[in-house]
Amino acid sequence: MLGSEVPAAGLNPIPFPLQRSQQLKHSAWLALAPHRLNSGLPVNIGVLFVPQQEAWVVERMGKFHRILEPGLNFLIPLLDRIRYVQSLKEIVINVPEQSAVTLDNVTLQIDGVLYLRVMDPYKASYGVEDPEYAVTQLAQTTMRSELGKLSLDRVFRERESLNANIVDAINQASDCWGIRCLRYEIKDIHVPPRVKESMQMQVEAERRKRATVLESEGTRESAINVAEGQKQAQILASEAEKAEQINKAAGREANAMLVKARAKAEAIQLLAAALAQQNGSAAASLSVAEQYVNAFSKLAKDSNTLLLPTNTGDVTSMVTQALGIYTTLTKPQAVKTQDEMPPAREDPQAPPVEVLKAEEASSS
Repeated sequence: MLGSEVPAAGLNPIPFPLQRSQQLKHSAWLALAPHRLNSGLPVNIGVLFVPQQEAWVVERMGKFHRILEPGLNFLIPLLDRIRYVQSLKEIVINVPEQSAVTLDNVTLQIDGVLYLRVMDPYKASYGVEDPEYAVTQLAQTTMRSELGKLSLDRVFRERESLNANIVDAINQASDCWGIRCLRYEIKDIHVPPRVKESMQMQVEAERRKRATVLESEGTRESAINVAEGQKQAQILASEAEKAEQINKAAGREANAMLVKARAKAEAIQLLAAALAQQNGSAAASLSVAEQYVNAFSKLAKDSNTLLLPTNTGDVTSMVTQALGIYTTLTKPQAVKTQDEMPPAREDPQAPPVEVLKAEEASSS
């Protein structure tokens, strides 16, 4: 009867519906997965030819005897029996789609592909009942545990490291089964629709952010370039103005100063030549006296403040004082000229100094 327990001798009773469901799941998986016994179990006729990349496990009277190598092999009929046929080629198994929860509590649907190879036919035959099914279940549980350590964003970025971790975990457990996992690849990752919409919005926001940042950087660089251009323009304008002023100073003003200096030098030379002539000192004394009198006549015109000597009414004494100043200033030059020039002959017709002074006094 359905739902009743079937007892067995020496065994605990197992619920019939649970046992039936497990058998159905296993049968469904075997229907999807490729069978590892590709050539079936051959019959022992004494002379056997083993194909390449296959290993036949032989039992003699129900006990393991040996593994037949590829090529010609001889067995004893009725005593020897071929119990398992293992393929040594690489086997590809599709891992069914399963659900896994990430570190940030997002449920994903993931499927993958598993690549296996039988390394030890003896362990693959006697270590586990169905090694391919066991490795597939181990891959699914390992995938769940590895995904629980990662967040959703890291799952997409670290697929290679996730595959490597799953391969390492499978190889550690399947070593006693005689099977080695070569690689594991995740085919598809299905995200819930709401999470997918949130990811799309996040991508769009990130793109808008990048566009805003790039636009601000462009505006900043543009402002810097404009300011730098204005700075360079001001510097060039100031340098041009400076060069223009230097050229003006070096051209017009320098030439004017040179012309003035040359004119003044020529005037001094002419004045010195005139003073060196006969009666030149008398003419210079007369010019100084005239300038002295003209200066006193202009004192009251330019300012209300006057600085007058004590003997303002005595014109003769003022002129004599001015001539004395001029004579004092011209004495060193006269002495130097006399030292440099050779002694001249005395002019018998030169008037004495007293006569010159009397003439100057009368003229004044």
